[in-house]
Amino acid sequence: MLFALLCDDKPGALALRKDTRAAHLDYLASLGEGLAFAGPFLNEAGDPVGSMVVVEAESEEAARAIAANDPYAKAGLFAAVSVRRWNWALKNPKA
Repeated sequence: MLFALLCDDKPGALALRKDTRAAHLDYLASLGEGLAFAGPFLNEAGDPVGSMVVVEAESEEAARAIAANDPYAKAGLFAAVSVRRWNWALKNPKA
């Protein structure tokens, strides 16, 4: 099952995001085929203010564990994280 991890950064946390970015990207790469895609949400100035990560997981609990183990989450970057089951209906390369 696919799950979308929708993450909102805490206000004023851009420096923390930048400092933790390399570890975050390494973590996402370590998910291998379990990572469908990922990228940041941007504000009007083009600065990242959150993340959307879509992962393959056996359950919502497993997807929540993936979210919790992200270095961004461990560093306290996020103000809120929502985990939602998601269906890739259009332009799914695996369909």
